[in-house]
Amino acid sequence: MKTDSFMFQVGEWLKGSGPENDIVISSRIRLARNLMGHNFPSIASDEQSAQTEELIYSKLEKTKVIPDMIYFKLKALPRLERNVLVERHLISKNHAEKDGARGLAVDKNESLSIMVNEEDHLRLQVLKSGFQLTESWKEIDEMDNRMEEELPYAFSSTFGYLTACPTNVGTGMRVSVMLHLPALTATKQIEKVFQSLIKIKFMVRGLYGEGTYAIGDFYQIANQISLGYSEKNIISEIYNIIPELIKYERGWREKLLSDPAKNLEDRIWRAYGTLRYASSISSHEMAEILSVIRLGITAGLIKDISIRTLNEIFILSQPAHLQKMKKKTLSASERDIARAQFIQDKLKMP
Repeated sequence: MKTDSFMFQVGEWLKGSGPENDIVISSRIRLARNLMGHNFPSIASDEQSAQTEELIYSKLEKTKVIPDMIYFKLKALPRLERNVLVERHLISKNHAEKDGARGLAVDKNESLSIMVNEEDHLRLQVLKSGFQLTESWKEIDEMDNRMEEELPYAFSSTFGYLTACPTNVGTGMRVSVMLHLPALTATKQIEKVFQSLIKIKFMVRGLYGEGTYAIGDFYQIANQISLGYSEKNIISEIYNIIPELIKYERGWREKLLSDPAKNLEDRIWRAYGTLRYASSISSHEMAEILSVIRLGITAGLIKDISIRTLNEIFILSQPAHLQKMKKKTLSASERDIARAQFIQDKLKMP
């Protein structure tokens, strides 16, 4: 299975239609699960990994927990194809680069997915547009229950679900919300936010999760601890935090837009011109430009580009996607030129 079917579309989570979508890009809930009597992926032999993958795949086929499932056997997938899946937030970089039998099950909308033999045997994920944690929890809980009917999960009455990483032991749940916070970044308020979140045991991560840095003013806020908390406790805490961050960001946006000395409107239109007419754009520059333009759209200044179009540009003009579309390896400078051309063609479309 190749990633061709993904090349000219973006997943449900990038539609830009969910609640609070001017600031909240997506809501994600992930559950880590392992099988009783099976070695964790990090210490499993090649044969054991292959057997575990086949077992899980057979149960996915039987239960149909992912409707219209597309399954990728990553061991046989070329590196470029794996990188496409990373850029679409369907697998981790670790899952793309490690060896051994492993897989990805995903639905056609890229909302439901399961990584097989990543750090844990199963990493179930629901990803939705905007602020939709309640809906995400309902879906992933149903997926998890149906899989648990077919597979013996490693579970302790004392510790809860057993996972490869100690921070996931307990519920095995990681809840994360991706936010666009350009005003807090521009006014240096973001460091205060970081320190406050760390104190209450939440983490701030970059666009691609743990170990990555923020680009384009996009940040993921996630729970840090799973043990000793129930799923509903974790979700409830996130629901208490995110509205405050949204309110804080909106307040600073209003201040920036109303202050002529900040020249924010000028920055927005300069970014707009660069996006439409530049002949070469690096991936980092593109992220910064799209961040400013996104702010211009939500402020009502830019009316001929939609949030969804921006999201499509962001995903489809990343390095692996560009090379996949061009069907050849591109140098960094060649990618920058191809990216600019792709963006111009995309903005000409009705």
